[in-house]
Parts: sequence; structure tokens; C-alpha cells
Amino acid sequence: MTGPTSAATDAAASASPLYAGGAKRWVQLALGLVCMMSISSPQYVWTLFTKPFTAKLAVSLAALQWTFSLLIVLQTFLSPLQGWLVDRFGPRRLLSVGTVLSGLSWVLAARADSLSGLLLTYGLFGGVGTGIVYIGVIGSMVKWFPERRGFATGMVAAGYGMGAILTTIPISGSLAQSGLEATLQSYGLLFGVVGLLAALMLQVPPSQSAAPARAHATAVRSMTAGQMLRSPVFWLMFVMMAMMSTSGLMVISQMATFSRDFGVASVIVMGIAALPLALTLDRFTNGLTRPFFGWVSDHLGRENTMAIAFALEGCAMTAWLLTRDNALLFVLLSGVVFFGWGEIFSLFPSTLTDTFGSVNATTNYGFLYMAQGVGSIFGGPLAALLHQTTGTWVTVFTVTIALDLITALLALLVLKPMRQRYLEG
Repeated sequence: MTGPTSAATDAAASASPLYAGGAKRWVQLALGLVCMMSISSPQYVWTLFTKPFTAKLAVSLAALQWTFSLLIVLQTFLSPLQGWLVDRFGPRRLLSVGTVLSGLSWVLAARADSLSGLLLTYGLFGGVGTGIVYIGVIGSMVKWFPERRGFATGMVAAGYGMGAILTTIPISGSLAQSGLEATLQSYGLLFGVVGLLAALMLQVPPSQSAAPARAHATAVRSMTAGQMLRSPVFWLMFVMMAMMSTSGLMVISQMATFSRDFGVASVIVMGIAALPLALTLDRFTNGLTRPFFGWVSDHLGRENTMAIAFALEGCAMTAWLLTRDNALLFVLLSGVVFFGWGEIFSLFPSTLTDTFGSVNATTNYGFLYMAQGVGSIFGGPLAALLHQTTGTWVTVFTVTIALDLITALLALLVLKPMRQRYLEG
């Protein structure tokens, strides 16, 4: 199944434009980054809409959060099909459709006057659109940068995590000044146009028959999705990603609510209310962590890096909970929490491609990305229901902290030896 990379292959690869650092693949990386930024706000700014939507639609927070879960479930559960379509028809066509659907979801959501209408627009259109773009960009980058998968996937995933930096404070201000409907319409149109312009310039990644491996790596035979789904290694990664997604998506979907319950949301920190300031800092660290830990994992190893990053989030969440009434620490620790979480979107796809090969990377990652959909259900409406039942956020935080720390141990003590045995088998 595996074997050492031949000197002839390495020599041919190092001379190819793909590996020599030709400008084309860096342009494609930049375009992928813009596409990701254009679809980031539906997920990362959602928490700002929870209060106006609950008031407008007269529904509970737990009921409203099903919109967020539907967005993520469709974004992830359809990703195997979307990945296959991108592999079949190329990124330009599919991602153009995806960016338009994502922007349109906000424009139509502005007219929703019921929960079902919001589910159909923000949830359905947004989930399908963002899913096409996300899985298509990630799948393309692992092929454009075979020798720097951790870094490349981290860079474009950073666009998804950091894109809302540019929009969080403006959208917060627009909600206060112009209202919910005008904000959704204007920003939805902006996101759709910007994303479409970038998607129209995307190109199909070149063949990787001569792609290099790292000096210490071994060649991996590419597996089909069916072969991959029969491997226990895949299912362990799926469970781990679902556990980490639960903790991060709980914070993303509930942050506005629990910050108000903690009494810090409107406290002024450095001239800005704590909630929008924390959300802006979060987007920065959530993006920064993806290329950073991706680069670290290219050198230190995937599982070792996972253990460090996942444990970091668990510790930061613990400190966050213990100092929850301090507005300054709330802002600062929120950034640390996301620095320990966002890297899952560079570590898991690069680990998956290292394990099961790059030929079917887009489709294969589509199946793993479904774990994010599972996490959205546990971190969204079920976390809100747990808070509603227990009457405290301490229970919710305790569960998510435990998930972080358990996943860190699984990476080091279970995934690492299991994956090594698989590659040597």
C-alpha cells in the first residue's frame, strides 16, 4: 500500500510548475481565500441576528437555533455530493453557483416573516451555497499544494474564519441604525457579488502524477470514498471532528446570549462594547490559527499538533468560564478559545488526505466534513435546550470543555498509533 517516494519522481516534481512555486497556484490560493471570506458571515455573524430574529418571529432561542443547525447540516451533509460535483465539473462553475446562493440567502431572509421562511432562506439556501464553496476550495488547495497541505488548507480556511472580521462591527452597527431587513439585503448582495467575481477566475488543479511528498513521508495510494468509509481510522477522525465542532459551534451560535447572561455584552472595553469586540478578535484568531497550526503540523506531525491545539481550547474555555464576569478577560480569552478551535479546518483535511490520498480528496473530505453538521446540532439547539433545562451555562461549558480534552487525548493516544498501523499495513 505504501512505499518510499522515488528519486526520479521527486526530481520531476521539483522541476514542475506545480512544485516550483509558479505564480498560478498562489493566485488560485488568493482567489480561494476571497471566496471563503465571502461565505463566512452566515455562520460567524449569526449570533448577532438571534435577538432581532427571536423578536421579529416571536420564537424561542432554542427554536431559532434550528436555522443555524440547518445551515451547518446542509453545508456539511451535502458536501460529499458537492465535492463529487466539483471534481466532475471543476471549481469555477460550482463555486460561482455557491457564492450566489450564499448571498441570495441573506437577501431572501430579509423578507422572511416566519420560522419556516427563515429555515428555507437562511438555512437551506445558505447551507447549500456555503457548502459548495467551502468543500470546493479546500479540495482544490490540497491538490494545488501537495507538499504544503497543512499550510494551504489553513490559509483558505483562515478566509472562512477571518472573513467576518471585516463585517462583524459594521453589521452590528447596521443592525442598530438600519434594522434587520436592510442589513441582510445590503450585505447579502455585497457577499454574492464579491464571491462570484472571485469564483469566475478559479481553475482546475493540475495533475499530481509528479507531485512531491515531504522528505520523511511515504507515498499513499489514493482511496475512493467507499474504501475510506470502511476504515476505522476515518470513523475515529469523524468522531473527533464532531466533538471539536460541538464545542466551537456552541460558542459561535450562543455567544451573544451567554455574554448577556454573564453581564458583559454591553460593557465598554477599549472604546467598544465587549460583544462585538470579542467577535472581531475571535474572527482574527480563528483565522490565524488555521495556517499557523497547519504549518506546525507539517513539521511536528498532525496528531501531536492536534493534541496541543485541542488541549489549549479546553484550558482556555475553563479560564473563560471561571472569569466570566470580567469583560476585559472575556474579550481576551474568547480569542484564545478560537485560536485553539479553528485549526480543526486545516488539521483534519490535511490528515485525511495524508491518509487516504489526494485523487479523491474533495469527495473524501466531504464525508468527513459532515461531522461539522453533527456538531452544529449538539452545539446549537441541543446546547440551548441544555441551558434551558438546567438554567445555567456552567453545565453547557462543562460538557464542551470535556469534549475538548478528551479529543486531545484521542489524537495522541489512539489516532496516532492507529493511523501509523494503517499506513504501514
